[in-house]
Amino acid sequence: MKLENPFRNLTRPEGFLYAVSVAMVALAGLFGGSSGLLSIAASLIGVTALIFVARGEVLGQILTVVFSVFYAIVSYSFRYYGEMITYVGMTAPVAAMSVVSWLRHPFENSRRVEVARLSGKNIKIMSVLTVAVTVAFYFILRALGNATLTISTLSIATSFLASYLQLFRSPYYAVAYALNDIVLVILWVIAAIDNLQYLSMVVCFAAFLLNDIYGFYNWKRMQKIQAGN
Repeated sequence: MKLENPFRNLTRPEGFLYAVSVAMVALAGLFGGSSGLLSIAASLIGVTALIFVARGEVLGQILTVVFSVFYAIVSYSFRYYGEMITYVGMTAPVAAMSVVSWLRHPFENSRRVEVARLSGKNIKIMSVLTVAVTVAFYFILRALGNATLTISTLSIATSFLASYLQLFRSPYYAVAYALNDIVLVILWVIAAIDNLQYLSMVVCFAAFLLNDIYGFYNWKRMQKIQAGN
């Protein structure tokens, strides 16, 4: 079976966004030296995942699972236990479930997922679960002695919200992830002040923010096209 190059399907704007994201991560990695190689690897996998998620392609979810493992290891090294637990215990499993969900709901047998609208019942369940997860993890992280407890708790709330919306194929996953990106930029700035090798993670989530802004635009565009069909 012939394997197709997935990057060949990127549009010019998407290719430019991806190139800028990779360049940002690579330049930031120069400040971290060899000690920051794992952070750079995580960042490169992450920006690659996001460009395909923004396109509504299941490859993005597969790469998200891989990114979650790398990112959890980096988070553990700085005692960001909330990030580690969130990505291993929530983001990775939900991304794996999203692989199944997206494969089951392609748009007209294309590579792209069928965009969905959340029902009122789904919104209520999402709201209750987000509050419950946030409160529970606040006490868990406090018991673990997590660094930057408040910011880490906020990160968990926005990350859970984004994962839920992504699982149910809502364009608003990108809004939640954009909020999460802003929180994580702050979180890793604090880490980078202590150790410059974490600068690549700051740039990583700045690049994530750009990709998620594009993701929201593109998913709304896909939703409009699919509704027309």
